[in-house]
Amino acid sequence: MTAATPATVSVQTMANAIRALAMDAVQQANSGHPGAPMGMAEMAVALWSRHLKHNPANPQWADRDRFVLSNGHGSMLIYALLHLSGYDLPMQELKNFRQLHSKTPGHPEVGITPGVETTTGPLGQGITNAVGMALAEKLLAAEFNRDGHAIVDHHTYVFLGDGCLMEGISHEACALAGAWKLNKLIALYDDNGISIDGQVAPWFIDDTPARFQAYGWHVIGPIDGHDVDAVDAAIAQAKRSTDKPTLIVCKTAIGKGSPNRANTAKAHGEPLGAEEIALTRQALGWTHEPFVVPKDVYAAWDAKARGKAAEKAWKDRFAAYKKAFPSLAKEFERRIQGELPKGFDQLVVDTAVAAHAKAETVASRKASQLALEAYTAALPELLGGSADLTGSNLTHTKSTPALRFDTTGAVVKTEAGQIGRHINYGVREFGMAAIMNGVALHGGFIPYGGTFLTFSDYSRNAIRMAALMKQRVIHVFTHDSIGLGEDGPTHQAIEHAASLRLIPNLDVWRPADTAETAIAWAVALQNASRPTALLLSRQNLPYAPKKDLSDINKGAYVLSEPQDVGFKPGKKAKAVLIATGSEVQLALKAQQLLAEQKVPVRVVSMPSSTTFDRQSLDYRLTVLPPGLPRIAVEMGATGGWWKYGCAAVVGIDTYGESAPAPVLFQHFGFTPENVAATVQAALAR
Repeated sequence: MTAATPATVSVQTMANAIRALAMDAVQQANSGHPGAPMGMAEMAVALWSRHLKHNPANPQWADRDRFVLSNGHGSMLIYALLHLSGYDLPMQELKNFRQLHSKTPGHPEVGITPGVETTTGPLGQGITNAVGMALAEKLLAAEFNRDGHAIVDHHTYVFLGDGCLMEGISHEACALAGAWKLNKLIALYDDNGISIDGQVAPWFIDDTPARFQAYGWHVIGPIDGHDVDAVDAAIAQAKRSTDKPTLIVCKTAIGKGSPNRANTAKAHGEPLGAEEIALTRQALGWTHEPFVVPKDVYAAWDAKARGKAAEKAWKDRFAAYKKAFPSLAKEFERRIQGELPKGFDQLVVDTAVAAHAKAETVASRKASQLALEAYTAALPELLGGSADLTGSNLTHTKSTPALRFDTTGAVVKTEAGQIGRHINYGVREFGMAAIMNGVALHGGFIPYGGTFLTFSDYSRNAIRMAALMKQRVIHVFTHDSIGLGEDGPTHQAIEHAASLRLIPNLDVWRPADTAETAIAWAVALQNASRPTALLLSRQNLPYAPKKDLSDINKGAYVLSEPQDVGFKPGKKAKAVLIATGSEVQLALKAQQLLAEQKVPVRVVSMPSSTTFDRQSLDYRLTVLPPGLPRIAVEMGATGGWWKYGCAAVVGIDTYGESAPAPVLFQHFGFTPENVAATVQAALAR
C-alpha cells in the first residue's frame, strides 16, 4: 500500500477527526465544551491544512504564523489540531484532557502546551492579544526588513465567537486594529448564534459586519463555515489585503454532526453523553473507537514535512540577511530571544547613581520619565504608550516618537528612519493591557503603558493574565493616592495597591524618589517572566537621603537608623516604621519628631513588598528585626500590612474626599505628628 497523502482523505474526514477527538475527550473528562470544536472543524481544516505557516517540530520559530483560539473554551479544537498535525502532544494527553498536570488544561495555556500562543478563556482577550501580535509583527517588519530581505513576514489568525464580540474589550482592540491598518490580522468569526443561555438573538443583535466595516476592517461573508473550499478562498482573499485587517464571518452550527445537540445550547458546555456520541458517530460515518485515528487521516493532517521546509526556507533567507546586514541580524536575534543588551547592568547602576547624586525633588511619575529617557535610548525594544493620558503618565521620551501609519498602512518613520515607539491607545485601558500581553507574547518588544492607578480596575483581568502567562509587561500607574487632591474619590486610588499585590507573580513597586524609581524600572526590565506595576505619584516627592543603593532592588531596605537623627552610634531602635512611596518622607519626619521625644526608631522603605517577600528569611529579618513593634504607613487600604506583624497601620480604609492634597493629608491623619503618636501608642501597649 502506498503512503497516504492529503488528497486520499476527504476534507470532511479530516474535520470529523476533530469532532471525534473533541467529543471523546470531553466525554472522558466528563467536563468541557464539545460544541465549538465540532462547529469550527471545517474552518480549522481550511486554515491549518492550506494556509497556516508553522513547524510542529519548532513551535517557537520566529517567523511562524500565530494562531489564537480566542473562544478558548473550545480548547479541544486546538489540542486536536496540534496532535493531528504533529506537535509533541501525544494521544495520552488528549485522554488526560482537563486532568491534573496534563498538557491539555481546560482552556489553552501558553507554556503548557506546545503550539499554544496565548492563554485564552476570558472571552475577548484572545482577539485582543492577537491585535498585539499583529502589531508587533508589523513594527518588527518595518524596523528590520530590507529590500529583498523580508525576515519578518507572517500572519496572525484568530478564531472567535459571539462571546468574544459581546465582551467590550473586543471593541477597544478591534477599533485599534483598524486604525493601525493591521492587514496581516485575519479573524474567523464562528457565527453559530448560540451561547450558554441559548439563542443569542434576544440579547445580541449587533450587525457585526457593519460594526467591523466601521472599524476600518475588510469583511468577507457571511460564508458557509462548513464549506472548506469557501473558507479557504476567503482566507486567500484576506491575505491579499494591504491596508486592512479582515473579518471572515463563518455561519456554522454548534455541535455539527450531533443529531440531537447541534444548534442547541446543550452542545456548548457539557459532554454529549454516550448515547448521543454513538448517534453522532453513526451520522458522521466515523466508525472508529474512541481516541482512534486511522493512519491515512494522520497522514492527511501531518504538517511536519511542510513545516520543516517552510522554516528551512526562512533560515536560508535569514542567512542571506545576516550576511548582508550582520548588525541588524544580531540585534533581531537578541530581541526575539528577549535578552537585554550587553552593558545594561552598568546602565542601571549609572542611572541610579546619577539620580542619587542629583537628589531631585520631583513627582515619581517624573522620576519614571527620567529613568525612561535612559532606558528607552538604550533599549529599542521598549514600546511605550498611554491610554489618553500621555501628558499625565509621562510615558513618552525623546527616543520614543509617536506611532503613526500612513494612508497605505505603512509605518511612518522619522527622518532618522526610526519607527514610532509610543502608542496613543485612546481611552482603552483594558484593551491596552491585553494588547501589551500580545506584543510581549509575540516577542521582539517589551511593552509598557500608562493610565491612572484607579483605572487599573479596568485593566485588571489582563494584568492577571500577564501574571499567569509570565509575560514581561510593565504597567505605569500614576496618580497613586489621595495626593492627586481635588479630583476626589473616583480618581483617588485607595484599595488598588493592596489589590494588585494580591495577584500572584505580579511585582508591584511604589517608589519614594528618583533612585528607587530608576531601580524599580530596572528590576521590571530584568524580570523576563513576570509583569510589573509601577505606582507613581502626581505630587512632588523630596529625595530620601540614603547611604547606598545596594539593597533597593530587594524590595525593602533600611533607609534610616536612630543614629541618623542624632542618637549615639549603636543605639538600637525601639520600633520600625515601614513606608512606601510618598509616605517615606512622612516616616522620616515622624522619625525626627520621635527622636526629639527620645524614642529611637528605624525607617524602612519598602517600595516593593512583592519583591521583598521573595528574599531570604535572613535578609527579611535583618530589615524587620523580630521583637520590635512595626508600624506601616501608606495612603491606602490597610489589610495587606498586617501580615508583617504590624502593631499599627496608618492608612485609609474608606474612600477619599474632594479637596486639595494638603487638606486631605491632614484630614486622613497623614501627618508626622499622627504617625509619631501612633508609634508612641504602639510602644505603650
